[in-house]
Amino acid sequence: MKSPDRIVLQERLFLVLAAVFIAALVVSNLIFQKFFTWSPFGIYTFEISVGILPYPITFLVTDITSEIYGRRRANQMVIAGFFASLFILGIVLLADAVPQTSWSPVSGEMFHKVFGLFGPAVFASMAAYLTAQFIDIRVYHFWKRLTNGRHLWLRNNGSTIFSQLVDTVLVVLLLCLTGAIGWERFWGLVENGFLFKVLVALADTPVLYLAVGLLRRALGLAPGEEIAGEQPLA
Repeated sequence: MKSPDRIVLQERLFLVLAAVFIAALVVSNLIFQKFFTWSPFGIYTFEISVGILPYPITFLVTDITSEIYGRRRANQMVIAGFFASLFILGIVLLADAVPQTSWSPVSGEMFHKVFGLFGPAVFASMAAYLTAQFIDIRVYHFWKRLTNGRHLWLRNNGSTIFSQLVDTVLVVLLLCLTGAIGWERFWGLVENGFLFKVLVALADTPVLYLAVGLLRRALGLAPGEEIAGEQPLA
């Protein structure tokens, strides 16, 4: 039987993971309109939205949650992020609609320029987000069962890279369909976004191993064991 202290600890850690997940998701939608260039070692030049910087964190956190807490809790986190984004969307649209004062440091025109595309962006992002995250969780657990809980790097990168491809294509497609971005930028943004996300997915693998190791030790879990109550896979 689990001790009360262990149950409290595991729920507190889950709340921390959920907080990081939701914060990364919401901020990626808020800052997406600025684009930047990055040329690592002069090999390739990325032209991507700053919103892509925190977004891969959401896939890292769902993989950590899937590994420790199981598929059900990971799905709960994704749904919570969806409703949090809808709530933020409502607040931003309301803030954009109310009239400014004569002394407002930020004019209504400037505010609308920054947040005016937030509605179409969130629609595109949320449609792609739900599809990609649920695919990520499903593929992650498919590989976990197939490998009997071994090869953490394989299910992390395999699920994330595939789901990020789906996410990138869907979000750029929907942004083009809603008129937020011109069609001439479609393939460039897909290529830039997907390559960047692949690099981040590969780079965060050590972070995943570290986080999973620390959480397993803190919660007293065996390799392959999940808090959801399933038996160790190995």
